[in-house]
Amino acid sequence: MLLFRWAIFFLLLAAGVMFAFYAGTGRPHYRRWGLLTLKWTILAALGFFAVLILERIA
Repeated sequence: MLLFRWAIFFLLLAAGVMFAFYAGTGRPHYRRWGLLTLKWTILAALGFFAVLILERIA
């Protein structure tokens, strides 16, 4: 559980760094990488919380 929490935290941090690079340089590929990282982080977090909810129900 702790491993998944840290992974989600570091992925969100990486997305934030990519957006900071985009803001600093204006290069669009940093924005694209940031959005891609953010999308997969949110999907992973939703999957993680779905498993937690299903454990509570069952």
